[in-house]
Amino acid sequence: MQFIARDMPPRSIWALEQAGVHPLLARLYAARGIQEAATLDASLAQLLPPTGPNGLKGIETAAVLLADAMAANKKLCIVADYDCDGATACAVALRGLRLLGAKQVSYIVPDRVVDGYGLTPPIAERVKASGADVLITVDNGIASVEGVATARKLGLQVLVTDHHLPAAVLPEADAIVNPNQPDCTFESKSLAGVGVMFYVLLVLRAELRKRGVFTAELQPKLDTLLPLVALGTVADVVKLDANNRRLVAQGLARVRKGQMPAGMVALFAAAGRQSEKCTSQDFGFAVGPRINAAGRLSDMTLGIECLTTDDVGRATELATQLDRINRERREIEGDMRQQALELAQEMFDPEEEPPSALCVFDPDFHEGVVGIVAAKLKDLHHRPTFVFAPSQAAGKGHELKGSGRSIPGFHLRDALDLVAKRHPGVLLRFGGHAMAAGCTLEEDNLATFEEALQQVAQEWLDEATLQRRLETDGPLLPEYRRPELADTLAREVWGQGFAPPTFSEKIEVLGQRLVGEKHLALKLRHHGEPVDGIWFGRVDPLPAIAHLAFRLEADEWQGNKRVRFVVEGMAD
Repeated sequence: MQFIARDMPPRSIWALEQAGVHPLLARLYAARGIQEAATLDASLAQLLPPTGPNGLKGIETAAVLLADAMAANKKLCIVADYDCDGATACAVALRGLRLLGAKQVSYIVPDRVVDGYGLTPPIAERVKASGADVLITVDNGIASVEGVATARKLGLQVLVTDHHLPAAVLPEADAIVNPNQPDCTFESKSLAGVGVMFYVLLVLRAELRKRGVFTAELQPKLDTLLPLVALGTVADVVKLDANNRRLVAQGLARVRKGQMPAGMVALFAAAGRQSEKCTSQDFGFAVGPRINAAGRLSDMTLGIECLTTDDVGRATELATQLDRINRERREIEGDMRQQALELAQEMFDPEEEPPSALCVFDPDFHEGVVGIVAAKLKDLHHRPTFVFAPSQAAGKGHELKGSGRSIPGFHLRDALDLVAKRHPGVLLRFGGHAMAAGCTLEEDNLATFEEALQQVAQEWLDEATLQRRLETDGPLLPEYRRPELADTLAREVWGQGFAPPTFSEKIEVLGQRLVGEKHLALKLRHHGEPVDGIWFGRVDPLPAIAHLAFRLEADEWQGNKRVRFVVEGMAD
């Protein structure tokens, strides 16, 4: 592994320090492109405006459509997605529309196995059969050309809210709100699906004010939805640009004060996390996975009901159920990961470099967990990776569902698009983002797909891109090795595109031992002082002097707080 020190522009550091930012934070922010303290203002007033010259295209049309529907007491039905972003977006839509006065709002969430992804024609038919007049997609729909056409043909009005990349042809909906649609000049292209829906509600409230339904003083407070917005944004691993960081910071502040839905309170308890000390990592690694588990192995209605109920007892019951499903998911994932590792190792000699892209399939794999396993393999081998499982849908046993994860420099959805163009008919369906994508194909076409993906990877990836790199923030000054500073860092908003602080330097290894059979507990000496360390998932011993990359963590033991180094990697 090669460590790359982030550039820390002195002028930006100076400007941030002059504005009162702590010197360590000033360095870290400057290294992440922050040039002035104003960018760090996380107040709601600093959110990008939803309307105006650079507003979200189609959002005012969407607001008028919804306001008219509510005035006519029409039935609204939300079509959600089965991941955490989709579940939180659905919960935000349900809670927000009801807050604003909608009397008849329901939802349908597709089943990962039976229905597949997005608004399909059969889903549109189910929405119509439910008696709905208006269909609203959240976190899906931009690629649902046939589903939208079917809904419109059945007499439904259709509002698509999504954030995924569109295909060449857009669905003919009554309104589309998606920052990534053509001609949308909204600055934040990284809004999660839940963020898009939150913005739609803001403009709907403004439209209702204009119609005299509310006054500015007596209008419903939509900021109560921000904990859900923050959770979905972090869990979907979208880039935390300035606007997303503000949404997450606002949500975190409310969660720490206990201002969140009963279901989120119950999920924190089920995960054994303290909400008053909530960090963005808690959303990404504790609460989010428990919501996601429902969509992977069971029915996402469990997750959505957990986030929408105000009954504390029911919330606790659902959170306990989600926790159990998540434990089952971890067991399945662990078994699959081991199988996948063995299958991948058979593809190349351990002494050789892995191929440019990895493609793994086993008939015993579970389609709900392929994405997680693909991510683990990608992390291990630093190669774009697809993992396939047989479809569990009735009559679809000959189809494979694949999920892919990528490395910087290889746009996965664009790669799938090129495979589809070079080999028409091989991919039945595909979609996604640069770093994560999915596809469906006939089992007989797996070899063709694997060969085609390898070809694209060989063309697009060079030796430098295939070299595993880790960006770091350089050495940690000894005066910053304090528990209170570790806590300060933990409370900041870090995530995709705004990486948590990772320091790197040569450190003396005084002692090391295995704990739990798969983690390395370390005794280190940093600038002459002893410090504990842990390297999760590492079993091989370290040399006496090691060039390590590490995060700071405040570790509490028997009432005493001390700093621990959480090791992320070692330079070659």
